[in-house]
Amino acid sequence: MSDSTSTSESVTVTENQQLFQAIGVIRGDVSIDEESKVFVHINQNSYPLLFAPRCRKAYQALLLDVKNHGGKDKRLVVYPKFIHFPSRDKQYIVSFQLVGFDNGASPDNSAAVELKDFEFKLSGLWQFIPVCRTPCISVLRNYTEERSQHLKELEPDKKARFLKASHLPLLWKDAIAPPFRFNPKLDKEQQGKPMFVSVKAKFLPHRNVFGFDSLLGVPTQDPPRFLKLKREKPPHSKAKTKPQKKEKSEGVKE
Repeated sequence: MSDSTSTSESVTVTENQQLFQAIGVIRGDVSIDEESKVFVHINQNSYPLLFAPRCRKAYQALLLDVKNHGGKDKRLVVYPKFIHFPSRDKQYIVSFQLVGFDNGASPDNSAAVELKDFEFKLSGLWQFIPVCRTPCISVLRNYTEERSQHLKELEPDKKARFLKASHLPLLWKDAIAPPFRFNPKLDKEQQGKPMFVSVKAKFLPHRNVFGFDSLLGVPTQDPPRFLKLKREKPPHSKAKTKPQKKEKSEGVKE
């Protein structure tokens, strides 16, 4: 199983540089069904565990460990993935994409060491989205020149999938910055814009949302540079002119 998109990127950064990201640690039992699909079970919930080709080593290490030692109590470094639906009444689907498998030999600077079980680092735009009742941190694709060039080579549908944002519901009582909410009654200049926030949050499996824990940076209205999907304008076509109605002529009496 593979997934070509992720909510956090391996990009070269300088110290203290802000980036869009969503990465964390979960702990649960891992199982593999008859169709070789992998799931992680946390409390009473089962979540699909996805894999990207670039994380194949972690995937193979996990499967080997499950084969040799069973699937009980695995500690995994993951990207969260939420699929929302057009109807706000339909519950979103939660899954996770494997980044690393914590077998006790993780590098000192890895998320497995830095974060406790179910802790996540989330950085993105703090806002409401139309399809979710809970405000979200929206994680977009970080800009790099290489990625920008790659984007130009993709077909429109693949480009849209590549740039699709990840919207992660977050419970944040008394938030230091209010989540942005689009108001259709206001002009563009009056709308304002969402704040970029960076927080530590805990995944709450009993509610399938994240809960705010602490700030990792000062909220700002200037987000890191990210890639946008440009809507291509249709080619200009000549406007069809409606035939004018013939006006009735009235005789003028002289």
